[in-house]
Amino acid sequence: MTVDRVKAFESLIEALTTAPLLLMPDLQLPFKLYIDASGDGLGGALHQFQIINDKPVEGPICFISRQIKPTEARYGASQMECLCPVWALEKLNYFLEGCAFEVITDCTAVKSLLNITTPNRHMLRWQIAIQEYRGNMTIVHKDGNIHKNADGLSRCTLPNNIDNPAYVLEEASPKIPIEGISVTDLNTTFFEEVRSSYTQDTNCSILCQLLIKDCKDNSPIHALDEVWEKNIIMKEDFTYWMV
Repeated sequence: MTVDRVKAFESLIEALTTAPLLLMPDLQLPFKLYIDASGDGLGGALHQFQIINDKPVEGPICFISRQIKPTEARYGASQMECLCPVWALEKLNYFLEGCAFEVITDCTAVKSLLNITTPNRHMLRWQIAIQEYRGNMTIVHKDGNIHKNADGLSRCTLPNNIDNPAYVLEEASPKIPIEGISVTDLNTTFFEEVRSSYTQDTNCSILCQLLIKDCKDNSPIHALDEVWEKNIIMKEDFTYWMV
C-alpha cells in the first residue's frame, strides 16, 4: 500500500469519526446557505465566516435535511431545486430574517426563481414565499463539485419523524383510520335519576325553587352554602349565576 493510499485512508477515518465544530451564529455577520435537492430529499447547510485565531474561517452553523414527500416525487429536477430554498428558508427563518445572506446552489433555475415572468402555479407560490427575503438575499450559482456539503445532505436524508428538526409534520404524523362509528343512547332512567337527585341536594333544591318561581323573594338564597350564595343573585325576577 502506497503512502498516498494510507494518508487517504486515514483522512477518511478522521472525516467519519470527527464531527465538524458548529459555530455560534453572529447575527451581525452575513450567512451562506448551501442548498441541494436530489431524488431522495432536500438538504441545506448554513455557514458563516467568523474570525477564529485572528483568521477568517468559514464554518457550519447547522445542517438540515428531509425526505421528499410522495407528491414531490413527481416534480422535475428544476422544480425540486427551486423547492429547496423555499423549504430551507422556512426552517432557518429565525437565523436569516433581517440578515444579509447568500443562497448557494448548483442549479441555474434557482438563480432565476425570483425573476421568472411566467411561472407555473408551484413556482408562483414559491416566488411569493421568498419575496420577503429579496432585499437581503443573493442567489449565487456554483459548480456542483464544490457543493458537497449540501449534496451529501440531500442524498443521505434524515427520516421525517419527530427526531428530525426539519421534519414535515403532516408526513410524520401517523394517520389513524376510523374503523367504525357507533351511537349509544343513554338509558331514560338516567335522566330520571338526575332529576330526582335535585331534590335530595339542598343547594340544588333551592335553585330549582328560584328557577321555577316557587318563591317570590330571594330569601332562599341565604340558605345556600357560602360558595353558592355569593355567586347567585336575583334581579328583576331573574336568577343569575355570577362568574
